[in-house]
Amino acid sequence: MNHAPLPSSEKAPRVLIVGAGPIGLELAVDLQRNRIPFEIVDAGPIGQTMNWWAPETRWFSSNERISIAGVPLLTKDQSKATREDYLNYLRGIAIQFNLRVRTYEPVTKIRRSEQGFDVDTMPQQSLRSDHYDKIVLAIGGTDRPRRLNVPGEDLPHVDGYLREPHRYFGRRVLIVGGRNSAAEAALRLHHAGAQVSLSYRGPALPEEGIKYWLLPELKGLCSAGRITAHFGSEVVRITPQETELRSAQSNETFSVKADDVLTLIGYEQNKSLFQSAGVNLQESTQHPEFDLATMETNVPGIYVAGTAVAGTQNSRYKTFLENCHQHVDKIVAHLTGQTATAQDDQFQKQITAQPES
Repeated sequence: MNHAPLPSSEKAPRVLIVGAGPIGLELAVDLQRNRIPFEIVDAGPIGQTMNWWAPETRWFSSNERISIAGVPLLTKDQSKATREDYLNYLRGIAIQFNLRVRTYEPVTKIRRSEQGFDVDTMPQQSLRSDHYDKIVLAIGGTDRPRRLNVPGEDLPHVDGYLREPHRYFGRRVLIVGGRNSAAEAALRLHHAGAQVSLSYRGPALPEEGIKYWLLPELKGLCSAGRITAHFGSEVVRITPQETELRSAQSNETFSVKADDVLTLIGYEQNKSLFQSAGVNLQESTQHPEFDLATMETNVPGIYVAGTAVAGTQNSRYKTFLENCHQHVDKIVAHLTGQTATAQDDQFQKQITAQPES
């Protein structure tokens, strides 16, 4: 969406976009089209969230719903994009629009000044300080794995991410969790030749929480005993050789031998930038306070965009890339003095919905 340019008598604000994921890049393109000066930084590479996905992981969303900046996302067989497809697509966006992203430059502090904000970043472990009129925090919501908070969780064979499936060939792998990440990992590792066990606290697989094309095969493998399912169990302790589980039904403990333990129970948002900037955090998800019409937070001049608006999404995710494109239009409209988009009640429900247990 193009907006009316600022009147010639007005100086365009200098904007810092924090986060070079899809929404951060999409916003950068729109600011460029509207001749609003900006810089964009990221603590890692562009598309950092997709970067840590296991190789060949496929998107749930269709290609047209995750494309950005008006550029079609095409795959060779018209199927849903893989991690590799999408990272290649994001690199192409950056090249096509000549976006100069300052990667591996984490923002460490945001300070309010008389006219705007002073921002500290750390490129190559050296301090850099700059001044900006406006800031957009497009930092996502999956910065680190959720923790089990049990003894042994920090042992080297315990991981909150699925890595290249080949590395697990011939190994005993215990996967903790029962929703999409855990389900996909269980299937991929089973097919890669791992001996897979699954520990999930629920009495059965949560059918509403698993991609429809994964569920039938996973149920079949669990029923046949080819994947050992420990439903109604929780982790008590992890040792280098085995993991102790407790049965919710009997309250008794038992051990499962495992060479690798994958704790795929979800991810948490890093709140430090919001806290540094003075943005209020609300409800159990600790999502930032913001105006639905403009995406401006309680701190004038600081905006939020993308999945960052939802805080830490526990259990079932309700805010995805595909329902965040509207953030870009709202922010640019506000920066250019245009009429803001009316509040979206459905969007409000997505943001403020309480997580399921």
